[in-house]
Amino acid sequence: MMDSSRRCGLTAGRAAAAALAMAGVLAGGGARAADAVAGKALFDKTCTNCHSTQAGVNKVGPSLFDVVGRPIASVQGYDYSPKMRAMAKRWKVWDAAHLDTYLTNPRQVLHGVRMFFAVPGADDRANVIAYLQTLK
Repeated sequence: MMDSSRRCGLTAGRAAAAALAMAGVLAGGGARAADAVAGKALFDKTCTNCHSTQAGVNKVGPSLFDVVGRPIASVQGYDYSPKMRAMAKRWKVWDAAHLDTYLTNPRQVLHGVRMFFAVPGADDRANVIAYLQTLK
């Protein structure tokens, strides 16, 4: 039987690498490293109703497979809002900093987008982004 970390493509090495990559989006001071495992747990609880982590599988929102480093509003077969397509011209790609800004409050950051769920906690956002970085 395959353990849960193998099913989701998350290994200890990938989780550690993702946590190190998140250093740039962590709050200053005594912030701890991002936790991709905790990010997956939060993602599974709150994001999977609208987003898939499988390539080519769109739901209410686009697939988030390989989202980090991907051009914004570029998933084939997904009908992005005009506001998100306009944002793609400004931000270009989903990097950790853009994801952190957007996830804080999507509708405040970008009026007119369809996404209504926010991740207001900095540690939670860092953890979710660390998880998203493992989706390759």
